[in-house]
Amino acid sequence: MTTWLTQEAYDRLKTEYDYATGDGRAFIVKRIEAAREEGDLKENGGYHAAKDEQGKNEARIRQLRQLLENSSVGDAPPTADGVVGLGQVVTVDLMGDTVRFLLGSREVAAGDDFDVYSEKSPLGAAVFGATVGDTVTYQAPNGRTINVAIQAVDPYRG
Repeated sequence: MTTWLTQEAYDRLKTEYDYATGDGRAFIVKRIEAAREEGDLKENGGYHAAKDEQGKNEARIRQLRQLLENSSVGDAPPTADGVVGLGQVVTVDLMGDTVRFLLGSREVAAGDDFDVYSEKSPLGAAVFGATVGDTVTYQAPNGRTINVAIQAVDPYRG
């Protein structure tokens, strides 16, 4: 599945990836080596903390690599006659409340005040492909069926 990213988001994630695979990884290795020199590893809190940090860093590297390799970079896709798609800000009536959110990757809107829903989430899957004026339904995690009326679709401007 391709993830849409703004150029700014791609650059930010690439910088994070480069640090995590370079200096960040080297720093953690040095911490592990220093903790090993302290002796008994069974009761060495610094060693276990550094190994835990290493595991988290490697998991983030895998996540970033997958995201960067499977991304489409550029401006937000234009709305196609009000059809909800990736990279668009969707305004809906959700149980009587007006809600605006970005449909796409949380990584795109880092630092923005938008809620972000993946197209794989229950709400995201329900609105994906719908048009302004449509009412769609989805099942919430608690089992309730929720109606959502699409009010507006706008490209994300970052």
